[in-house]
Order: sequence, then structure tokens, then C-alpha cells
Amino acid sequence: MNSTSATACPHCGWPDGGEPFQVLSRHTTATGRTEWTRCGCGSLQVRVVDGGGTRVVSRSGPADRSGAVRH
Repeated sequence: MNSTSATACPHCGWPDGGEPFQVLSRHTTATGRTEWTRCGCGSLQVRVVDGGGTRVVSRSGPADRSGAVRH
């Protein structure tokens, strides 16, 4: 996964603050929470939610939807 300073997904252009995304898990932290989400294009994202708002701090590329196994 790569760190990010973008405000939209670099793979599909969907705004980080927008829907749809799937929340995979939420974890409470001392300052707020961390959320693992999936963008509509399949990119896995790590979001930090705290007093400063919500921001994507890391993301992967889109999921391989072909079903093929890579070696």
C-alpha cells in the first residue's frame, strides 16, 4: 500500500469523502478510529477518523477482478 495526500482515488477518481465504499473494519484508537475500507473500484484504503476529520492515509491498487492467480 502507498501513502496518499490525494483527495480522490487515483485509480477511479472517486472523492475520498464520498460514497460508495465498503467499510471492512473499524478500530477505536486513543485519538479516534482507524477504518479499513474498499473503494468502488476495489482499492483497499486505510482511513483515520479523528478531531481533524477523515482522511485516507494509505491505499492499494484496485483489486484484480479477473479471478486469476498471479505467481
